[in-house]
Parts: sequence; C-alpha cells; structure tokens
Amino acid sequence: MKLLSYFRGETFARGIHPAAHKEMASRPIRRLSFAPRLVVPLSQHIGKPSKPLVRAGEEVVRGQPIAEADGWLSVPQHAPATGVVEAIELRPSARGPWMQSIVLRVHEGSGQEVLWRNPRDPDALAPAELVAAIRDTGMVGLGGAAFPSHAKLAVPKGATVQALVVNGCECEPYLTCDHRLMVERAADLIAGTRTAMRACGAPLAVIGVEDNKPDAAEAIRAVLPDDGSIAVEQVPTKYPQGSEKMLIIALFGVEVPSGALPISLGLVVNNVGTLVALGRLLPAGEGLIERVVTVAGAGVERPGNYLVPLGTPLAFVLECAGARGCVCELVLGGPMMGQAVASLDAPVTKGVSGVLVLRAEDLASGRRRVYPCIKCGECVESCPMGLNPSALGMLAARREYKRMASEFHLGDCFECGCCSYACPSGIPLVQSFRVAKQVLRERATA
Repeated sequence: MKLLSYFRGETFARGIHPAAHKEMASRPIRRLSFAPRLVVPLSQHIGKPSKPLVRAGEEVVRGQPIAEADGWLSVPQHAPATGVVEAIELRPSARGPWMQSIVLRVHEGSGQEVLWRNPRDPDALAPAELVAAIRDTGMVGLGGAAFPSHAKLAVPKGATVQALVVNGCECEPYLTCDHRLMVERAADLIAGTRTAMRACGAPLAVIGVEDNKPDAAEAIRAVLPDDGSIAVEQVPTKYPQGSEKMLIIALFGVEVPSGALPISLGLVVNNVGTLVALGRLLPAGEGLIERVVTVAGAGVERPGNYLVPLGTPLAFVLECAGARGCVCELVLGGPMMGQAVASLDAPVTKGVSGVLVLRAEDLASGRRRVYPCIKCGECVESCPMGLNPSALGMLAARREYKRMASEFHLGDCFECGCCSYACPSGIPLVQSFRVAKQVLRERATA
C-alpha cells in the first residue's frame, strides 16, 4: 500500500487529556556539570549487559569505550568523563536491584570536550555497515524503552520497510526534552533520520509531532530536504499519542495487529531524541555519553531541560536543580508511565527522559482512597487499546493471571495508565497489570 495516502490528520480512539504542565518547553537546554563520581551501569538497555573493557585503577578519557557489547542484543558503554576507574562493583539502580557498574572518579577540572572519537562518513557505508556503526555508538531508544537502536534498524529477513516513523509527540505531562531537541537541533534530527532510513531501507520518513508544538514542527520544516523523502505531520494532542501504535493509527489509519510489531506493516518507529543523537554522534564517531533530561515538578527551584552526563547520581541532579522542602517522591519519566525511584544514589541512564520531583503536599492533594469498582465503564472508555480494564482488574484481584492473558489480551496493554487516571474509584489498575505480567513472565521461565 502507499502509506502517504493514509494521512488523515485524525487520531486514535479513546485516550485522555491530562494537564500538560509543559512550562519547560520554552526554556533552552542547559549543560549540567560533572559530579565527582559517575556510575555507569553495564545494563542500560534491553538485552544482555555489556562486558567491561577496563579495570580498577585505569585512567580513561571522555568518550573512550569502557565496556563492549555482549552478543547481538547488547551495546557498548563509553566514559562520560575523563577520570580513573575507581571500581567495578554492584551499585543501586533506580528500580531497586543492584547492578554491576563501572564507578568513575572524575578528574577535577575535566573539560566537556570528547577526547576519543572515530569519525565516519555515514553516506559511504552500506546498510549493514551502518547498523554496525550505530551499534558502536552505544545508541538505544531514548524515549524510555532503551531498546538497542541497531537491532531495531536491522530489518528481519523477508521484510520490507515502507516508511520510517519518527516519534516527536512527547505526550507525557511535564516532559519537554524531545520538544527542545526538535527546536534546537532540527538539523541533527534530519541527519539522524536520513541515516536511519539508509540503515533500514526506508524510502520515506514521516515525523509525527503533536499540534501543541508548532515551533518544533516549524523548526523541522525549515531544514527538510528538497527531495520530499522526509515529511512532518502534526497530529492532534492527546495522551497516549506518543505510543508507537497510536501514532501509526493517527498518521496512516492502520492498526498494528494484536501481538505484532510495526514491521508487520512495513514500518520502523524511532524516537526523535534517538535520531538527534544519532545524527550528531555517528559522523563524529563518538559514543553516547550524555542525554537531555527534563527535571520538573513543584519540588525544584530551577526546573528545565539539562544535558546530563550518563552516570550522574540522581542526588547530584537534584542538588543542581535546587530540590527544596521534603521531596517525598521522585519519578523517572513522566507521571503516567514513570517509575518511582528506589535510591537517590542511582544514576541517570540512557533511558531516563525525565526526573519528576514531587513534594508531600503534592502527593496529599492527589492521593485518593480506593473504593470498589462501580462498573461505570470510564476505564473502558479511556483505554486506547480497546481493552476492558475493569474485567482485567477483577481477574488480577483474584490472581487469575492466565485468564487475563488468554481471554482479555493482557499482552496488548502497554501500561499507559489511562485506566488508573480515569477510574473514579481510585483503583490502581495499571499497577495490578504490571504485577500480573511479571508473574506470568516468572512462570514462563520457571
């Protein structure tokens, strides 16, 4: 099919409209200084952890590879600063479990210049060589999933890519890091998009931007190539428009089948932040050592979008942003799909798009008692996947996890949180679905 004929300017069914809190969208990106110590986990991505290339006591320079990929679904890690490897040991992660990490003691007065690089000409590389070069950068999806980018762009045998979809929606409340990247680094976005198109064989790329970001769409259109191979489409603002399946519906009017991936429709989806970084790193031959993070919430005095060295402890980020009062909850990502932080010693990793700081009074005003389900159907009306969260929730309460998957399509839930947001009884539906999925995964591997 000719996908361009499917542009509709419409949106997916259902969904919600939470308060945006996008005040940071107008503030330019600022660079964060180095913390005295940086902690680089060997697992910052979906797949096997990286293997260390350095030892304790070894000096490294900013940008130097310090861990190599271990297998196809793995990526290397690079030194985010010049310093000395203090240790390779277990360190706390944001989600709780301790992870094997490289601890780097940063040299005082270290500069921000990258001292290790291997420049390449992307246009001179064949698709397979491009995929390998992308892997060498350590690039993963920066939208939060952290899936290795080279694996996503390596098209399966027998598949044909009709279009590369570039996701610039950023529908989560508070988060504006992608917005600022589109405004400030549109040329890098186009360079990264062209590289990704060549790697996966896509003849066309479509950048989807929500219509509450007209400045981002305008900045991108100003640098579009003349050959018409890359287009920008503004889609209606609604949560969760940033989900790849929802964006595909809005752009092309087609639905990814249950249990399938976008490649089944000839589509490959990448986040704008990923392609902005790729457009800069690949020609320079550099690794991914920093990323833009939105730091927001009523608990900080200096909110904004910060360019943060990977491995920076969250406590240092909070100090630089001016955390104030009693910070009772720290969420990585946005309020809808983000995860609460288990330790302030945990570092910023490749998949961290936002740090949301909440105070005691914020939590008290938003906390609701949990009441029994009143069968109102609000959760059903809000679910973008057309599931029945009420029925799933009752099955979860009875621990009938197998029925949730086999009869009520639990696997199609991508945990957007619309059902929990809409529920007048305050039932934590999406949290119970996460538990159910974890139990089913554990049973499958037992």
